[in-house]
Amino acid sequence: MLLAACLAGPAAAAQAVPVASAQPDQPTDVLVPPTSARDFTASQLDGVLAGSWRSAANRARDVYRHPKATLQFFGVRPDFTVIEITPGGGWYAEILAPLLRDNGRYVAAEKAPAADAEARSDDSALRRKFAADPAHYGKAAIVTFDPKAPVLGPPGSADLVLTFRNVHNWAVAGTAPAMFKAFFAVLKPGGVLGVVDHRADDGATLEGVKSSGYLPTRYVVKLAGEAGFVLDESSDINANPKDTKDYPKGVWTLPPTLTLGEQDKVKYQAIGESDRMTLRFVKPAAPAPATASTP
Repeated sequence: MLLAACLAGPAAAAQAVPVASAQPDQPTDVLVPPTSARDFTASQLDGVLAGSWRSAANRARDVYRHPKATLQFFGVRPDFTVIEITPGGGWYAEILAPLLRDNGRYVAAEKAPAADAEARSDDSALRRKFAADPAHYGKAAIVTFDPKAPVLGPPGSADLVLTFRNVHNWAVAGTAPAMFKAFFAVLKPGGVLGVVDHRADDGATLEGVKSSGYLPTRYVVKLAGEAGFVLDESSDINANPKDTKDYPKGVWTLPPTLTLGEQDKVKYQAIGESDRMTLRFVKPAAPAPATASTP
């Protein structure tokens, strides 16, 4: 059961949080900037990450996904309205929905059921997850959108939009610009867009790598900028220097997919999950209204 103490209000003073990986192929001692607007009491997130409702398989991936450092970097707070885009089976939903349950709001945004079979499958899995554990997910919401003309909620209604390893799919489908414009529309002025995706080597072109699942960082920054966002900061929290990005089946050669099955499985498991960019964008605050001068 989630303890109320784990979901208390934000800490009065924030501190940098060291994150040590349990695997040598992952970065260690990553520091989150000690900015009070981004940090919240570490014990709140620790309590959720240790929650018994999280599956063992999902816990095992914490070492590659660094959820605590990642969410602190994006500035998640328990009183925020957070929209996660196409969360699939709910890896991050297991963390975010309970964290936001009492004082905030978690919204999972999925493709409309008619969009394709894969979206229907993911959507059903997520709904089953939420329905099976109302104590932790009962206040979570699911909205659906048309990826060609996405609307994620009322304009200016979200504090934070998060997308994990989705932009490469939109790049292939040609829907990435529309998705980023929808993120901008649904966020409040000053709201944050957090993006994690598979990172291509410097100098790679979009056309040269997009079928591999990797993306040039500058492409994602350009997409966000064209939608109106400002890049606030980038981080190597989810970097993996062992990822050579030159596999027979692209990024899906690596865990957790392991598309090649038993072929060189030990080799790819030793590499771990992909090298990932972690980018925080901000929707600029609305300018102050002009005041009439006194004659």
